Amino acid sequence: MGQVIDKKYNGLSVPSGEKVKFVNGKPQCPDKPIIPFIEGDGTGADIWKASKRVLDAAVEKAYGPKRSIAWFEVFAGEKANNEFGSWLPEDSLEAIKEFGVAIKGPLTTPVGGGIRSLNVSLRQIFDLYCCVRPVRYFAGVPSPVVSPEKLDVVIFRENTEDVYAGIEYPIDSAEAKKLIELIATFGKTIRPDSGIGVKPMSRFGSQRLVRRAVQYAIEQKRKSVTLVHKGNIMKFTEGAFRDWGYQLAENEFAAATISEEKLWKEMEGKLPSDKVLVNDRIADSMFQQVLLRPDEYSVIATPNLNGDYLSDACAAQVGGLGIAPGANIGDNCAIFEATHGTAPKYAGLDVINPGSVILSGAMMLEYLGWTEAMKLVHDALGKTIQKKLVTYDFERLMKGATKLKTSEFASAIIENMA
Repeated sequence: MGQVIDKKYNGLSVPSGEKVKFVNGKPQCPDKPIIPFIEGDGTGADIWKASKRVLDAAVEKAYGPKRSIAWFEVFAGEKANNEFGSWLPEDSLEAIKEFGVAIKGPLTTPVGGGIRSLNVSLRQIFDLYCCVRPVRYFAGVPSPVVSPEKLDVVIFRENTEDVYAGIEYPIDSAEAKKLIELIATFGKTIRPDSGIGVKPMSRFGSQRLVRRAVQYAIEQKRKSVTLVHKGNIMKFTEGAFRDWGYQLAENEFAAATISEEKLWKEMEGKLPSDKVLVNDRIADSMFQQVLLRPDEYSVIATPNLNGDYLSDACAAQVGGLGIAPGANIGDNCAIFEATHGTAPKYAGLDVINPGSVILSGAMMLEYLGWTEAMKLVHDALGKTIQKKLVTYDFERLMKGATKLKTSEFASAIIENMA
């Protein structure tokens, strides 16, 4: 049963449905949630149409008439600027805040002054401190590595601090000069012709990110959480992230976790079946590890910049960003999103792989507790790829594959839903 919400956003009436509510940071989903969506720029329109069909079909097949999604369009990016004269209208922000869970396609970042990045702005406005990027392999997807199936990790990347705090000042600015002078009083020299950036990392921000990673590992019965950092060089930011992560695991999850040090000291390296291993790796070493020993890692928790590089590097092993899902999650809001760009030269051509938004939607279904529908999407996508029914990005790399349009690929996935 839905309810009528007598309010408009960007001039559009809200469809009949109910709000997703949050209790202790976890969503409580009704049978007909109102989910705002941002279509996206460039190829976003093609991708969203295809993705919506797949997600609706999965929900219908899993639950029949009992459950459905009340989709509600909100606006950001070029479409918003063209229609409302704003890249990020206030009504769109109010709608996402009101309904709690949203999904979006790729957005253009305005060139020049104003908003630095729409994606970053959304994360900061809603305090979506946790960027979650699951990276797994679907059999048959072209890959540059020998055994891509060995990689199955979920990356938890801190979203609001580190370099994404956006605290930087250009060369010769009054702020840069003042900071250079201040730092000189601590006995450190910075060349006067320098731009200055500040890299803040707090215990609070680090531990709430690690908390989500550990909770996820416990709930999903994953074997380990690896803290990835550059603490050997940046001891009081990246190194502190590592230390705070271990402290959090010990103080809040002692019964369910064990550190790598204790594992070897007390258990001779044999992980008990009821424990999650908490270990850490230096960032540059971790890039090598996910290539050479990917099956030794399960959940990764890391500061912002490390996670930015690492998530894309992992995605490259299993098919690239075209099939990589992502989500930005806070305690009272979550936005699921495409991880790739807008590819404007392909806009309206019905050729782009919609896998990133489809799998991001599957993530959203899982987040809402609709795991049966999520599994239908994953299984059907896997079957479609195994049958070599794919869009051009995969078809050109797969011998004997059939090239499908974006819309045809969505239809094939729906046909393959058990």
